[in-house]
Amino acid sequence: MIKDSNVPKAMIFPSLFVILLLCALSSAPVCDAIWLNLPKTGTNYVSEEIHNNVVVLADYVVVSMGEGQSAPIAVKVTSPFGNNLHHRENVMKIVTYGRFAFTTEESGNYLACFWSDNGTAGSGKVVINIDWKTGIATKDWEAVARKEKLQGVELELTKLEGAVEAIHENLLYLKSREAEMVSTSETTNAKVAWFSFMSLGICILVSSLQVWYLKSFFQNKKLI
Repeated sequence: MIKDSNVPKAMIFPSLFVILLLCALSSAPVCDAIWLNLPKTGTNYVSEEIHNNVVVLADYVVVSMGEGQSAPIAVKVTSPFGNNLHHRENVMKIVTYGRFAFTTEESGNYLACFWSDNGTAGSGKVVINIDWKTGIATKDWEAVARKEKLQGVELELTKLEGAVEAIHENLLYLKSREAEMVSTSETTNAKVAWFSFMSLGICILVSSLQVWYLKSFFQNKKLI
């Protein structure tokens, strides 16, 4: 607690607010578009480790480059346990733009795979642009502002509150993962210790049996 301070209270609270705002915004997730070059044969993919109960929204655009005709592509999104979340074929025959959205139910790596459809490969080059957003980055703040009638500072404070909640959830997720890793490490160390003691006991037993056998053998041969 600060006592007898000469700094006015009106200057303390704005400074604290600015510091918290800068910290939250600097730690908030930044979403950049990802560019993938799709090979003529094979698969290219993008993945991200996400914890459960998180909204994921991704927009992808298929761009055909070169003079030749590119083959249609297929896209499939799967969860860490292999559940199919999005599957689309013949993308370039229908549209060159697609979107998938879901709410995660499992923690782990979520995978979005792209490949040439029907095993065919065109002569043109295919580039895919993916705008992958998670958590608070998926919110439509303009719709939130219209619905809750927020303006100016109120809207920015709402964004800040959402960023802080996202950071808090990420910290809790990292804490739980750390606890799981510590538990796994301790269990592995205990198993290794028991295996070491058991191996040592077996070695001592085998050595004792070898000494007893050799001693009996030499005694029967009257060598000792």
